[in-house]
Amino acid sequence: MSARPALRGAALLATALVVAGCGSGDDMAPDSGGAASGSSEAFPVTVSTAFGDVTVEEEPTRVVALGWSDAETALALGVQPVGASDWLAVGTDDGLGEWVEQEYDEAPEIIETLEPSFEAIAALEPDLILDTRSSADQERYDLLSEIAPTIGQPEGVGPYQTTWQQQLDLVGQALGRTEEASDLEAEVEQAFTDAAAEHPEFEGTEVAVGAYSSDGFAAYVSGDARVAFMEQLGFQNKAAIEEQATESFFVPVSEEQLNLLDAELTVVFPIFVEASEFTGNPLWQALPSVQQGRAVVLEDTTLLNAFSSASAPGLLYALDNVVPQFADALGG
Repeated sequence: MSARPALRGAALLATALVVAGCGSGDDMAPDSGGAASGSSEAFPVTVSTAFGDVTVEEEPTRVVALGWSDAETALALGVQPVGASDWLAVGTDDGLGEWVEQEYDEAPEIIETLEPSFEAIAALEPDLILDTRSSADQERYDLLSEIAPTIGQPEGVGPYQTTWQQQLDLVGQALGRTEEASDLEAEVEQAFTDAAAEHPEFEGTEVAVGAYSSDGFAAYVSGDARVAFMEQLGFQNKAAIEEQATESFFVPVSEEQLNLLDAELTVVFPIFVEASEFTGNPLWQALPSVQQGRAVVLEDTTLLNAFSSASAPGLLYALDNVVPQFADALGG
């Protein structure tokens, strides 16, 4: 297994953020651990984060990428981290999913994401730490910033809820790659625009996006990367799910509440379990959207991770591969 769903943490936070990326920046060959020549003129740069302004004095050459999708975002912008988070490290030596076409010249040191070894990070002697999508914890940030300038999430953004646009902006600034980040953002935005134009039936269609893990079912609310993906295609998250939203980006769904996942389009995926553990459930099979063929179960790990990635590269892969499934389910 070369990729795995990732949102580990408390309950579905441990199961919610499946992330990854595929080569939107494939034509940008990454350097061997630093910014491109000439980009040093951009420094020093000051990046605004939830933890205050962070100044990067010089062009970083030893980057540690801890936040989910930070490493693949840096790669897409042409920079190879010397350390990277482990969210996709199962079966790989570089922490990347199968869809990421860029390669490292030398595999990075893999760092445990949720409880990183600060000693291991310090031993890499980084001059920049990217942690743009993580727990948003002040203690974590303080410890990391003692090692090197650390780029956390934007102000007002909750744990793991940094959008792909915000991530591109933060990473692009910190690496002195703002032009490359802008180009990549435009490419992804255009891909969404094209997909929505090709499928006008998506516009205004009610959708319920959920997951099933050992904790049971859950439904995602606005602010989550998967819901944002659907909304950018024109879908509307089910109002009954939104009404239950708290500060979290998901709501638990008991079997007695399973009708909450019934919508004009239902999209559900398994996390650390087999899909058969819920698709064989009579209550699941009784949902009108399931009976009428309007339910999409995302079982392919690579596609699932890309769909959930909230990274620019991953979104491009997902748009190519998951949009046709949505269209088929809606009879398009």
